[in-house]
Parts: sequence; structure tokens; C-alpha cells
Amino acid sequence: MEEKEETRKIQFTGKSSYIISLPKQWIIELGLKQGDHIRMVRKDSSTLELFPPKLESRNNKNEEAIIEINSEEKASSIVRKLISLYFLGYKTINVKPKNGRLVPTQRNTVKEAVKRMLMGSEIISDSTNGITIQVLVNLLELSVDGAFKRMLHLAKSMSSDAILATKENNVELAQEVINTDDEVDRFGFYIIRQLKIAIQNKHILKEMGFRNPRNCLGYRLVVKNIERVGDHAAFIAKDVLEYKKSIKKEIIDKIENMNEFSLSLLDDASLALFKEDYVEAENIIEKADSIVKYERKIRDASKSLKNEEEVYRIRRMTENIRRVSEYATDIAEIVLNMNIEKTLKKT
Repeated sequence: MEEKEETRKIQFTGKSSYIISLPKQWIIELGLKQGDHIRMVRKDSSTLELFPPKLESRNNKNEEAIIEINSEEKASSIVRKLISLYFLGYKTINVKPKNGRLVPTQRNTVKEAVKRMLMGSEIISDSTNGITIQVLVNLLELSVDGAFKRMLHLAKSMSSDAILATKENNVELAQEVINTDDEVDRFGFYIIRQLKIAIQNKHILKEMGFRNPRNCLGYRLVVKNIERVGDHAAFIAKDVLEYKKSIKKEIIDKIENMNEFSLSLLDDASLALFKEDYVEAENIIEKADSIVKYERKIRDASKSLKNEEEVYRIRRMTENIRRVSEYATDIAEIVLNMNIEKTLKKT
């Protein structure tokens, strides 16, 4: 909704009060009437904010939710329901048995999901009769930008460590990469929750630094791309656990170079996002075409290999790394879409 602005004159009434009138059309559009209470907040030395009662109730509607679980319900179904309610912004989630009581495997599923996936959540009640989850994190304690930067750092570290684990045939490091994927997802879920809340509340939207709800959609797509970067790093790490063999040094060095190039694209695309830099985003898209040079070098170096299994493994690693460069390009295109109007205005 576009912003509306009017200028009104402050008037003095009685002995100690000042009054200001509100446009009739605003009152009608907000569904207000004579006698309704308006909450006023003084933000700083120059800002006053008014909150009508309907907005207040709408902001607090997602306080508590109850989901009922039947005894045959699968763990994956329970986890999906928890994540969906977390996304919707509920502060308290009650998990209760539809009939009888929660079985131990269901209770463990809920507790593991809260621990691994729902950032800022704690279990405050746990019994066979039900589990209560409280989302304790404050909206502005961890900003979307802050969470995104942490998520990006983890995903990049996973990618670098996955290549290192392959180079050293390090099974422990490979397992650590796989475990870190859950942490990347936790930050992703947290950001999506914040974005959904922001879309529903214009005040929170501005507090988070977004110009309009459309930018929230852009960030949602960016978050999905970063999640996929972590997934592909985990795929490479799983290959280490599966094959338990090192790759020829000449080839793994070229793979490492390709990976560093892809991560540099990802870094630049994220920086363009934060800086709202349209020109830099265009440069990243053009630069990404150079990935084929790295692929060609790896392919040429692999021609002398006789082991088909090793050739297949190298091809899979190369594909996973190439996908990271594609995600960087996707982020750059999102930056273009988010900032094209601002660029046109400058022109």
C-alpha cells in the first residue's frame, strides 16, 4: 500500500492539551469510529507513531497454536507442521496427542526438530500429554541482515571444507560439513519467519530496513539459494564418506580453484545485495560465464584417468560447484529486480 501524507494544524484546547484532527477517509479505511482508542508512541525527538486498535490485534493474532498428532503420524509430517507454524510467526506452539498420548518417538522428533531447526525456540513443557514450544527470540535481536551474513559465512565454510575433506580424504571433516547443513537451515528458517512477519506489518517492515514487501520476496529467494549452496557442499562431503579415496592432486587443485571462483561470485552477489548495487550485479552475471574455463581444465585433466568411478565422482563435484556459481547469478538477478526502479529514477 502506498504512503499517504497530509498536513494538519495543531490546536490548543483546555489548559494543558493539544489536539490534531485526522482525515475522515483515513478513519473510514482503517475501520475506526468515535470513541476508539489510539496508542501513541514517541520514537525519538522528532517522530510520533499512531497505532489503531485493529492493527494492534492483528499484530498479536499469532500468539498460540495447537497441533494434534495421531499415533500413526510420521516424523516428517510432524516436522513439516512445526516448521510451517514457526514460519507463520506463532510465539507458542502446543503439540498434543489426538487420542491417548504422545509416543516416545514422536516426542523425540519434536525435541530434535526444535533443537536443530527452530532458532530461538525452547521447549518449556514436555510430557506424554503434550509438548509446549516457546519462541523466545525478539524480532530485532537478530536482524535479517545479521542472520543472512551468518548463514552465508556457514555455507561458504561448508563448501571450502568439503573440498578440503576431499583433498585430504578426511572423513571427520566431511561429517562436520554434513552436520553444519542443519545450522544453515536454522538461519534460513529464522529469516523466512521474520520476512513473513514483516510482510504483515508495515511498521516492522521499515524497522527491518525494507522499502516494500516486494523486497521481502527477493530476500526469500536469496535465502533459498544460500540454503542450496550448503546442500551442495553436503553432497560433496557425502562422497568422501562413500568413496573414502583421495583424488589425484593435479585434478583436486583445479577443482579447488573452481570452487574458490564460485564462492567469490557468491560473495560479490551478496555484497551487491547489501549495497543495492545494480551495476555490480550486472558485472557478476557477465563474470559468471568464466566458470566454463574451470570446467574445461578439470575435464582435460580427467581424460587420462582409467577408473570410471573416479571420473564420475569428479564430474559430480564439478556439477555441484557449478551450481554454486548459478546461485550467485540468481542472487545477482534478484538484486537487479529489486533495484531497477531506483536506477531508472537516477537516470
